[in-house]
Amino acid sequence: MADISVIGAGSWGTAISKVLSDNGNHVTIWSAVASEVDMINKMHEHQTKLPGVVLDDSVIAVTDMQKACEEKDLLVFVVPSIYVRETAKKAAPYIKKGQKIVNLAKGIESETLYTLCEVISEEIPEADVCVLSGPSHAEEVGKRIPTTLVAGASTSQTAKYIQNIFMNDVLRVYTSPDIIGIELGGALKNIIALAAGTIDGLGYGDNTKAALMTRGITEMTRLGVACGGNAETFSGLSGIGDLIVTCTSKHSRNRNAGYLIGKGYSMEEAMKAVKMVVEGVYSAKAALALANKHNVSMPIVSEVNAVLFNHKSPKDAVADLFSREKKTEHQDLSW
Repeated sequence: MADISVIGAGSWGTAISKVLSDNGNHVTIWSAVASEVDMINKMHEHQTKLPGVVLDDSVIAVTDMQKACEEKDLLVFVVPSIYVRETAKKAAPYIKKGQKIVNLAKGIESETLYTLCEVISEEIPEADVCVLSGPSHAEEVGKRIPTTLVAGASTSQTAKYIQNIFMNDVLRVYTSPDIIGIELGGALKNIIALAAGTIDGLGYGDNTKAALMTRGITEMTRLGVACGGNAETFSGLSGIGDLIVTCTSKHSRNRNAGYLIGKGYSMEEAMKAVKMVVEGVYSAKAALALANKHNVSMPIVSEVNAVLFNHKSPKDAVADLFSREKKTEHQDLSW
């Protein structure tokens, strides 16, 4: 049995706390919100963000970061991407050398263009930081619906440790050395999912969405490889796997926000209506900046930015994508 703290008490933090507790570990949940902590400790459930998923009585919630971090075998970061650096700063004074930290959040920091593991590593350089990602809506994981993830780490020893901690009869975990590829896959697919939702909101069909997803994974792979990731990673769980579920699921906040945008909502109105953090909105500018930095063509991501931040009509964005210059599908194939 491991002593584990889950840093973040949202829907994903709650679901993963249940997984870890059911696996026989002692679990502490940290939240900065006192009312959230009181709810979990009294009701053993997050009644607003993940109703119906009941935690074991042994799971406790705290607002004290020192209590959450000290003498723990593993820290699990599950805060929204925009709060990762701030939370890592709070945790840093209580982290021991070699502390294992696994990041489950998905995003790119807009100011630095760092992945979230890079953000955590910068704030807590003495930690062994890794990532766990893949197609995994909290609503399904919390209900023990079969799910598969990939653990990325700098050593096989750490990756296998994460695999052993999280894996059970309904949660299968693979391992990989490609931290950067896994993280970029998790961040970039949210932007494509916004576009997929917009396609649905516009009333376009399955053909259009299939085209968007296929060309979307091409853009994701292109940027991921330019940033040091492996192309194979984007054909795996944290690439095409996460893209499929986020573009098609009723649980996807990014897809749902995009749907509202396709129906005429502004970005601000759509985010307010979804009532949860829409990570793709926060990653969109950063992804485009990364693409420009590495001279990578990402026309879909560029049009998503234009719709989100420049008030471009979604219909015009689709029209502009279809009117681009003629191209061959795979540049490396010869006649």
